[in-house]
Amino acid sequence: MSQFEKFNFKTMEEIQGKIEELGVDITLSHNLEPLKKPVKVGNKIAPNSIAILPMEGCDSNPDGSPSELVYRRYERFSAGGAGLLWWEANAVVQEGRANPLQMMITKENKGEFAKLIQVCKKTAADSCGSDHKPLNILQLTHSGRYSRPADNGAPMIAQHDPLLDPRVGITNDYPVVTDEYLDSLVGKYVQSALLAKEVGFDGVDIKSCHRYLLSEILASHTRKGKYGGSFENRIRLLLTIVKEVRKAVGEDFIIACRLNVFDYHPYPYGFGVDKDDYTKEDFTEPLQLVKLLCENGVDLLSNSAGNPYYRFPQVTRPFDSAIIGGEVPPEHPLESIARLFNFTRQIQKVSTVPVIGNGYSWLRQFLPYAGSANIQDGSCSLVGLGREAFAYPDAPKDIFRTEAMDPKKCCIACSKCTQIMRDHGRTGCVIKDAAQYAPLYKEYREKADAKNADR
Repeated sequence: MSQFEKFNFKTMEEIQGKIEELGVDITLSHNLEPLKKPVKVGNKIAPNSIAILPMEGCDSNPDGSPSELVYRRYERFSAGGAGLLWWEANAVVQEGRANPLQMMITKENKGEFAKLIQVCKKTAADSCGSDHKPLNILQLTHSGRYSRPADNGAPMIAQHDPLLDPRVGITNDYPVVTDEYLDSLVGKYVQSALLAKEVGFDGVDIKSCHRYLLSEILASHTRKGKYGGSFENRIRLLLTIVKEVRKAVGEDFIIACRLNVFDYHPYPYGFGVDKDDYTKEDFTEPLQLVKLLCENGVDLLSNSAGNPYYRFPQVTRPFDSAIIGGEVPPEHPLESIARLFNFTRQIQKVSTVPVIGNGYSWLRQFLPYAGSANIQDGSCSLVGLGREAFAYPDAPKDIFRTEAMDPKKCCIACSKCTQIMRDHGRTGCVIKDAAQYAPLYKEYREKADAKNADR
């Protein structure tokens, strides 16, 4: 590993020189044509190879329906020119919401989602032309140990974890969710998927990353019963949900899965990790799982890693500045990016469906050159924009029209969007969308400081 550095590159030659100095596997290409290529996803077509990854605003209405801020965010994404919009986490049950304002489609509010989908489709056509029809995928989730449906946390854990339990106040006698409860969730995912199809989404994602419930079950080596212990048991719930959703929605609806392939968390509590050294990956089980997901109805994959609620956030999303109290990584961000690129490369090699790559935002204006190179050499099928989309929602349009991204509009990897979430606020880009989010950042920081002072 090399010394951590903040982004400080003005030219392609400068960043290329650093890549060569570090010896990391990152390639840049001036040919951006691959980003313009349509991608077949299931029986549908994404009009280009850039995707917006699920970026949660924590700002829906209390009933889970779209608020004004949700409308604003997805209209901006829709106008931005990406070929696929992967909508943020949508809870399948009330008790599984990560915050009181998490998105949640229901029979009662489905009409509001239908209205927003239509608005977004019109916005995309008005901004990018009538033939531009981005795919819309809704992420379905249960937050598990990070559930907070009201003001206070209400964790639901799949197994005890001596490292994670104390961070959310879980004691040794705290109950683990039962097999019967997990069984009941299958129908909830199916119901949410059918509602998503009814209102006009093109597909759903069965979210299994970042240590939320399905992600934790993949790592539940110490759990008893049919959902723990063996590999077959730990993947049982995810595969059952995929199969049952496929039966319910038919073949013309996309099923996606965004999954952790490397938890960076000690065995027996981590998935995809070496049993003797959790900082090293063991792809044996993740690759087996990918093959099974493809065989059982998944049309689209997006890999992630790490646990942003714990330590080592660079494993999930490389940054320049950590959240308040966060650690400085013991590696250069380009090393973190190369790790994420390699994960996608390994998954795409064994996958029979498109895989969306992640880890690009830190690269700023050099993002499209890395993304295009990865598509060209088969390392991924689409390039995903995460935090970059908060800061620069029209980046795809600029890439296609000018063959470049404007450095002044790029995400600066300052972690302030994450900080708002940690302070239990509504989030977005504090720097590039300052008129909207700088006041919110200040408001929630003050509330968090006051709450900490009272402890």
